[in-house]
Amino acid sequence: MKRVLFVLPLLIFAGVLPAQSGGSSFGSDAGGDCFIHSLAAEDARNDAGGGIDLAWTVAVDTAIPDSMILERFDEDEAWYSIATLPPLDGRKTDVGLDNGQEYSYRIVPFYGGIAGEPSETAAAVPRKQWIHTGRIGMLVILTLISLVIFYYIEQGKRGKDLYIRRIAGLTAVEDAVGRATEMGRPVLYIPGIMDMDDIQTIASMVILGRVAMKTAEYGSPLLVPTCRSVVMSVAQEIVKESYLQVGRPDAYQRESIHYITDDQFGYAAGVDGIMVRQKPAAIFMLGTFYAESLILAETGRSVGAIQIAGTAMPSQIPFFIAACDYTLIGEELFAASAYLSKEPKLLGSLRGQDIAKLFFMVVIVIGVLTATIGEAWEPAARVADFLKTITSVE
Repeated sequence: MKRVLFVLPLLIFAGVLPAQSGGSSFGSDAGGDCFIHSLAAEDARNDAGGGIDLAWTVAVDTAIPDSMILERFDEDEAWYSIATLPPLDGRKTDVGLDNGQEYSYRIVPFYGGIAGEPSETAAAVPRKQWIHTGRIGMLVILTLISLVIFYYIEQGKRGKDLYIRRIAGLTAVEDAVGRATEMGRPVLYIPGIMDMDDIQTIASMVILGRVAMKTAEYGSPLLVPTCRSVVMSVAQEIVKESYLQVGRPDAYQRESIHYITDDQFGYAAGVDGIMVRQKPAAIFMLGTFYAESLILAETGRSVGAIQIAGTAMPSQIPFFIAACDYTLIGEELFAASAYLSKEPKLLGSLRGQDIAKLFFMVVIVIGVLTATIGEAWEPAARVADFLKTITSVE
């Protein structure tokens, strides 16, 4: 008995037997076992680099922490908090990282403000992706459409007649210039109020070249007031080139293409003054217009001019329709260059784009119908999902 009483304190002191039941375990976290069951990191898919996708699951048999902190191991070899997370399974993308550099992550649970045992670390390297796997279907569609466009361009080069529906406003260009010639009054061309970085202004400059050819042929004065200095310079060169192509370089007057002001309503007032003084017999308003559209159109109507207008601004088209003789609506403005020039490349490209539009119209109609029917019939729903997948650009 004496030997037992002597050995027992030694065993307790050595740690072989517990000193007391229910005691704390030194070195363990406040929540016992780690709350994070798994943490995974991988390069973010379908991005331009700089992103890492993180996913984690939590254990169900441990104490739930108050919050969790997502930490990243940075270049200075220290852990930094990058996000506060709820104690649930989740996913997160860390962005703004350097491509080609490895980043490590861990999640630390907190119990009453005390950090628990962190999760195992997960590492990944962000990289750029050359192919967006979610857009393969759209890539195939665009490739097929491009082949169709090239096919029609080649057909146009070989002399095949590519039909384009009649656009009344463009057909009337020659009549309008002829009317101005007969009346001995000038032709006024207004290219809109935007600069050369606007696609509508570029389309307007192309049409200006065709109108300038007609005025050179008929000997009618051409007036081109501009709202931007760069547009003025471009218009001068285009008109000069058109007069050269017709063989009338002597009829070109540089001063007839001039700059007024960048101010929207100042420009409208200046153009209205030209209309009232010069009384043009034909007025072309083609380009980007805003609130000044009706001011210009009403003044042109008051001087008795034949007016041909065109814009892709939906809010201004009704005003042009109400006050002008002919109106190019939306994409007709961009098709005008091909319509007037009959250039095979432009005609082929226009025909190919029309085929592409028809294709997407059919896809939209089929998609709407199958999505509607798919509420009651599963095969139709699968067709709708397939169409959505191949046309997705997300």
